[in-house]
Amino acid sequence: MTNQNQEIFAAFADPNSTSSDILDQIISHFRESGQPMELFEALKMQTRIRLGLPLISPENEIKRAEDIERQLEQGLLDACRETGSMLIRLGRVGEGWMYLRPTGDVMNARQLLSEVDISEENYDDMIQVLLHEGVDVARGFQAVLDHQGTCNSITLYDQTIVGRSKDDRAAAAACLLEHFYSELCEMVRADIANREAPAAPEETLYEMIDKRQWILADGGYHLDTTHLASTVKIASILEEPEQIRKAWELTQYGRRLHHQFQYPGDEPFVDFYPAYSTFYSILMGENVDAGLTVFQRKARSVNTSEHGTGAMETYVDLLDRTGKHQQAIETAVSMVPQEVPSQRIVPLLLEIAQKTKAINDQDGFMPLLEYCKDKGDLLGYAAVLDASRS
Repeated sequence: MTNQNQEIFAAFADPNSTSSDILDQIISHFRESGQPMELFEALKMQTRIRLGLPLISPENEIKRAEDIERQLEQGLLDACRETGSMLIRLGRVGEGWMYLRPTGDVMNARQLLSEVDISEENYDDMIQVLLHEGVDVARGFQAVLDHQGTCNSITLYDQTIVGRSKDDRAAAAACLLEHFYSELCEMVRADIANREAPAAPEETLYEMIDKRQWILADGGYHLDTTHLASTVKIASILEEPEQIRKAWELTQYGRRLHHQFQYPGDEPFVDFYPAYSTFYSILMGENVDAGLTVFQRKARSVNTSEHGTGAMETYVDLLDRTGKHQQAIETAVSMVPQEVPSQRIVPLLLEIAQKTKAINDQDGFMPLLEYCKDKGDLLGYAAVLDASRS
């Protein structure tokens, strides 16, 4: 028995020690000795005694007042937070997250996990919490890239991340783009150095291939061409100018590949690299009107019953991202097929409508209100009306 245990048991026998005093000593002991499970139980007892309840809940405990229940719940969440934090600091990531999850404090979990190095021992737990639980998607996806490579990472993106929020998809897409772009640049530099004087350190991928027409002329390639296509497609969600530029450079590399490596895409990107080249050029502010015309024609001509609404959605997205918010809304409500439920499109257009008010005092809400009325969407109409008034 430790000296501290002896002191606590001695306090039990002291008639002047209250149960609250004893619990305080026990909690301090569990904190100092790093015993998270025991600490959790002691903190629950501390909450109960503070509320005048027995330390252990009886089997048939009577129903308590609402304010007591609320305080008990808050005490439980506080206990979960402290216990989960201790577990993570002890390296028990999976168990720690089980206690932190009920608190909803993702930022606290992210901060705690930022201090934990990813190792072979904790890799699975870290990926589960960071990536699959959404605590830090960028770090989790980067770890998958580092440990399992591009192929497995793209598969993971397509199977898991593609259905997550836009922010999560963008976080993973940024990691993939940076990883693949850097790796391809490194391979191209090595190829150049083997054939002629090395490329200058500041040369970008596009500059390296543009100055040396012989690169890829023999039908070769430097990295898996299916990974290149996937990266170009996944990066389309990104918005930072530097990221857009890198994605565009990848399309220029792709356009030089032998035709057998230029795989067709889905509408409006059937002509994959030329179409994505135009897409990224628009976002870079180059030949915007001409590029938008290309996607407008696709949006109007592609058969949605055969190819889906991808062409229309891409055109609307480009209008929005180039500052043509009002036009984006009007285009969407005029082009959306009748069979597409309004519940699918209204939330997306509502976000755009709010930009029209903030930027140029146009009223993007009116077309949305009319659309909801035409579709008989009472809930959508109420949501749009409320947003327009606020």
